[in-house]
Amino acid sequence: MKKNFFVKSHGLGNEYIVLQQDNIDFNLTEEAIKTLCNVHFGIGSDGILLKVDSKNADFGLRIFNPDGSEAEKSGNGLRIFCKFLYDYGFTNGKKQWTVETKGGIVNAKVEAEENGKAKVITIDMGRATFKAKEIPVNVETDEVLDYPLKVEDKEFLINCVSVGNPHCVIVVDDLSDEEVKKYGKLIENHPIFPNRINVQFVKPIDKNTVEIRIWERGAGYTLASGSSSSAVASVMVKKGITDKNVLVKMPGGELKISIDENFDIKMTGEVEEICSGILSEELVKKFK
Repeated sequence: MKKNFFVKSHGLGNEYIVLQQDNIDFNLTEEAIKTLCNVHFGIGSDGILLKVDSKNADFGLRIFNPDGSEAEKSGNGLRIFCKFLYDYGFTNGKKQWTVETKGGIVNAKVEAEENGKAKVITIDMGRATFKAKEIPVNVETDEVLDYPLKVEDKEFLINCVSVGNPHCVIVVDDLSDEEVKKYGKLIENHPIFPNRINVQFVKPIDKNTVEIRIWERGAGYTLASGSSSSAVASVMVKKGITDKNVLVKMPGGELKISIDENFDIKMTGEVEEICSGILSEELVKKFK
């Protein structure tokens, strides 16, 4: 594999660039991340997935947002990363393995393949926690369920959960992209969230289906998100709005989420490679 090899893939329109720590010859600085993720000056992406060594799992993964900040976990990112591992021979044909992220160790499984490439992947996203201190949310209550939050001219009833990264879920009667884009950033950066937060607006359809819109911390309005889907499903089950198997519909596509009695989460969905190549020397020299 040549130096500075990259793969760009997407999960339901949520796209990531995959790089390998031991394959690149430049430092993945905030400037490098911002440039690579910029569609005009780089490749264009919703983030970067960096393969690193792990002492605690089969593989290690660091996840970076397009603004250069580091994320604890990404469901779509994990599926994309696991497709890369399988397709490029790192798993030696094994269909199950573990990945260590900043948000914990997850189990991955290739459910279906096409022409020898991974097509459908299940990620064990770990256990949801509703404890305010662990999310974290700076409130007096132990949990944040139907908690009133005033943002400019509007009050929202928020529900907060961590699935390895923090999420704020708002149940609505109707979805509005304009509302997501107007209030998403304000909620993300609200002072009660010391680490900022991912925001989802959710419209329940029936006992097994919801539709959502996503504002991703550090990335903005996003077509699809695995961790957001996991967070929403956890909240829906916790509140008794849905059953434990939830189909989450997003502008980018659908994910199947299952929640067990301990709030352990499994996420299943498709992933697709877009392109692969070598970062040019002209581009890379800017980062050295």
